[in-house]
Amino acid sequence: MQFGIFTVGDVTPDPTTGRVPSEAERIQAMVAIADKAEETGLDVFATGEHHNPPFVPSSPTTMLGYIAARTERLILSTATTLITTNDPVKIAEDFAMLQHLAGGRVDLMMGRGNTGPVYPWFGKDIRDGIPLAIENYHLLHRLWREDVVDWEGEFRTPLQSFTSTPRPLDGVPPFVWHGSIRSPEIAEQAAYYGDGFFANHIFWPKEHFQQLIGLYRRRYEHYGHGSADQAIVGLGGQVFMRKNSQDAVREFRPYFDNAPVYGHGPSLEEFSAETPLTVGSPQQVIEKTLTFRDNFGDYQRQLFLMDHAGLPLKTVLEQIDMLGEEVVPVLRKEFESLRPAHVPATAPTHASRLVEEVR
Repeated sequence: MQFGIFTVGDVTPDPTTGRVPSEAERIQAMVAIADKAEETGLDVFATGEHHNPPFVPSSPTTMLGYIAARTERLILSTATTLITTNDPVKIAEDFAMLQHLAGGRVDLMMGRGNTGPVYPWFGKDIRDGIPLAIENYHLLHRLWREDVVDWEGEFRTPLQSFTSTPRPLDGVPPFVWHGSIRSPEIAEQAAYYGDGFFANHIFWPKEHFQQLIGLYRRRYEHYGHGSADQAIVGLGGQVFMRKNSQDAVREFRPYFDNAPVYGHGPSLEEFSAETPLTVGSPQQVIEKTLTFRDNFGDYQRQLFLMDHAGLPLKTVLEQIDMLGEEVVPVLRKEFESLRPAHVPATAPTHASRLVEEVR
């Protein structure tokens, strides 16, 4: 099973000091987090894509290319690549280039984003969100698999005898996840192509995501990619740890209460009871994360949000150390002991997909 970190790259004031990091500090902090993820033995680093303040990761492939040069084994991914507002041609070219630079250590997660104004900024209409996601990915899928593409659709100019360059490394496109927190159409899309489905279930109760993941699994089997329990599933989560759970709650509470995403709503205790958020000891994090398998079945990737809400970089790096040293080794062992032999242990990698292509 793959374990890793995802970041949304928010520039948020520290509620305990009032200090706001500069954009430069936040960008360098994201790089430091990726470095720490590799150092502590995690498998994946993923960055979001945003084009509005207070977020900084507007160019994920630029950041991931830089991190690729600093790391040796970390899988580099996105927590969202905006399939609706990015040109599929540019996505095809950018991520194929990143593949070459990173020696294949690349995959990406398609998403529609959660910021309405981004659509008109890029000449799109938010009311076309689902049709854009479907059409644009259809084109991207072809661009990576066909050397010469003729294309005519509804949302972009036609292509005539077009070749996307560079071609995917070793002729193997990056593995694609389709991320959604609410849209069954996206679960259906992931199943149709036999791609991965990522449910970032950090906001809502498990019952909502059980429906989405269950739909994806059933349709994955319907389209002949394997049995429902072999479908490739990824989950999100957020944790904050200290050796003593009371210390964790006391330290994290002001960050939770003022977080731009979920602050000023349900209490920390209410939110922790209804969502995957775990604030406590490493053992409590282990115990709650293991319940994800009970709720959603065996899955292949677990990403944790560690740096949201203005947490200082020093604190975030301490959290990643605890995750890599005290939590993930136990989770690896426990998840593996429970996984049936016919269910994939990990998400596809460039190396594993290359073997499949040879076969």
